[in-house]
Formats: sequence, C-alpha cells, structure tokens
Amino acid sequence: MAGLSRSDLTDADVPSVWRALDLPGLADIHVHFLPPGMLDKVWQYFDQAEQHYGMPWPIAYRQDEQSRIEALHNMGVRRFPTLAYPHKPGMAAWLNDWCADFASDHPQAIRSATFFPEPDAPGYVAKALDDGARVFKVHVQVGDFDPSDGLLDEVWGMLSDAAVPVVVHCGSGPLPGRHTGPGPFGQVLQAHPRLTAVIAHAGAPEYAEHLAFVDRYDNVRIDTTMVGTPFMNALAPIPPVVLARYRGLGPKIVLGTDFPNIPYSYARQIQSLLEWDCGDDWLRQVLWHNGAELLGLS
Repeated sequence: MAGLSRSDLTDADVPSVWRALDLPGLADIHVHFLPPGMLDKVWQYFDQAEQHYGMPWPIAYRQDEQSRIEALHNMGVRRFPTLAYPHKPGMAAWLNDWCADFASDHPQAIRSATFFPEPDAPGYVAKALDDGARVFKVHVQVGDFDPSDGLLDEVWGMLSDAAVPVVVHCGSGPLPGRHTGPGPFGQVLQAHPRLTAVIAHAGAPEYAEHLAFVDRYDNVRIDTTMVGTPFMNALAPIPPVVLARYRGLGPKIVLGTDFPNIPYSYARQIQSLLEWDCGDDWLRQVLWHNGAELLGLS
C-alpha cells in the first residue's frame, strides 16, 4: 500500500484503497444518522466547540441527508448504522422507532437501537432485538449515566445472549464525564464477560486501559473513530506502546469514523490507518472483515 500512503488522500481516492486490497468496500461501524432536529442540535453544539474543547470543530459533511448517503456510497461504505443515542430518560424508545423507520426507508442503513437506564429499558430493548436491530449505541458521557446501573443489568444480559454488538463511548474524551473512563464499563464487562462490545474511539484518552479489555474479554473490540488523525492527536495522542500493540491486534480493531460529525475529510481517517504501516492483511481486517462480521454483512 506504499503507493497509497500519500498525505493528500482525498475522498475520491478512498475506493482505490480498498480495491488495491481486493476488498468489496468498507465496513464502518461508527456512522451517525439522527432525527433532523436532533442532528441540528448536535451540529449547534459543535459550532461552539472552542468553548468546550478550546479548538474549533467544523462539521465536514454538513449536508442534507441524501448527500450524506451518497457520499458514503461513493467512498465504498456498503452499509452503515445510524447509532442514535439519548441524553435523558424517555428518548430511547422513540429513537429506536426512528432508526427502524430510517432503515426501512433506506436499504443501505443497518437497523440500530439504543437504551438508557430506566425501568422500561428491558422491554424496548427486547422489542428492538425482536424487530431485527443489529447494533446498539451507548454514549456514557452524553447520557451522563453509570453503565453499571442495576436498571441496565437485564439489558446487558440480553445483548450478551444475543451476541449483538454495542458501540460504547465510555472513554473520557473529548471531555470527561461523571461515569466515563474504564472503571464503570469495566464493571459491566465483569458482570457480562461474553458481551460483544466495541469501545468507541479506542477508549481515548485511556487507550491502554481500554486495550486491557480487549486482552481480557474475547468479544471486546475497539473502533478507530478519530484515532490517529491530526485532530485527535492534538487532543489525545496515542502512546507509542499502545500503537505498537495495535499492530498485532488486527482481528480486534474495527473501522469507525464518526461520519458526518468530523472536522476533516473521511479520507483523513483512512490515511491515518495507512500511516500506521501495519500491513495489508491488517488493513483488510480493519477496513472490512471485522466490521462485516459484526454487522452481518456478506
């Protein structure tokens, strides 16, 4: 892949990467499509990023819904989840309904679901599973809840038994929360060691601590979302010892990008993975095989 490891990789070049690896496309497990009003609020929050993070966060793909779908298609993302998540009680069930409707209207979308610690969570999670949800999303920082809350014990058990992956933002980046870091979600994994969990953003900035979960639990993976990009390196650079470990963990690393809510091109994430120089077999696993397995793609 040396010929493709140049610093000026563009979105138009992305298909040349997976074609050179003889892949059918990209399997991105960390993509967001949200209800329009909710997405507008997310973008408004990032418009004030300098107040929150001390640096701007311009949305690179601030486009209408169809344009975003076409952008993913043109780059070779064959299917994508929607990964909506609540920030308060009473949201999750209707978000699950919205994600189900979106997937019904857009065959490229993979039915996603979410939950919040509330008494009716087991009921709507069971319904989502019965209706065909194939990936769940939890955002501990935004939701501001303890993932080991007893109200969620049955939910984690259902997901573990169903072997349905859950993408969990539990790291303390870009800002720490009351329940972020490896401790609270570590309690979940202790109670449910067979859970198929994908640690979003590789657990940044606690990269090493979340990597320990990959070592300890067979079904835990990390995703690449924003990891290794110049933007993320300014906030939470990867320790060299951790990056060295990534080179031997191809089967446990999954492509993620956070599209469309990223302050750089999609190609920049792919470029960062090329720059790690982990080899073609590693790239094949990360760019396609691992995510395709989790999402049930052929």
